[in-house]
Amino acid sequence: MKQLNDLTLIAQVVVFHNTRAFDQLVKKYQSPMRRFFLHLTCGDSELSDDLAQETFIKAYTNLAAFKNLSSFSTWLYRIAYNEFYDYLRSHKETSGIEEKEVDNQWSITQKNIGEQMDIYNALAVLKEMERTCITLFYMEDQSIEKIAGITGCPAGTVKSHLSRAKEKMATYLKQNGYDGYK
Repeated sequence: MKQLNDLTLIAQVVVFHNTRAFDQLVKKYQSPMRRFFLHLTCGDSELSDDLAQETFIKAYTNLAAFKNLSSFSTWLYRIAYNEFYDYLRSHKETSGIEEKEVDNQWSITQKNIGEQMDIYNALAVLKEMERTCITLFYMEDQSIEKIAGITGCPAGTVKSHLSRAKEKMATYLKQNGYDGYK
């Protein structure tokens, strides 16, 4: 089967209730969603998987509401963003995120785990919105405009969050033995 674009797949799901079409969307966006949550949760892979699963469930149940005002990926990231903040609000343990460690199975397979943990620790220093912006911009390669659409913040505010986040991360990394970070 040839690769279908997102709108065609969405139409198949909404009109014909074709779950295989939604499976293709999940396969296409599963890794980016899990990676997005992994950075927001500072390496908690179990929580990241749970949040990604909830995101896809919400996307599936609300797919008929997709109006194509933005790309499907932007719409999906917006759901993911809301899912993460719903989780934070319901648990009121934002300090616990900084204390969680990457599970053993994940850490064994990663190269340079010490550096990876330092990045997660640097991300943990950031406020949630700064972490979201830096993750979307640098790790998910989203544009300022897309980040603004996902977070609901004006583009100038996104730029401010990025600037502050870069400065805080650079300071943290310099204090922990990394030179050359700006």
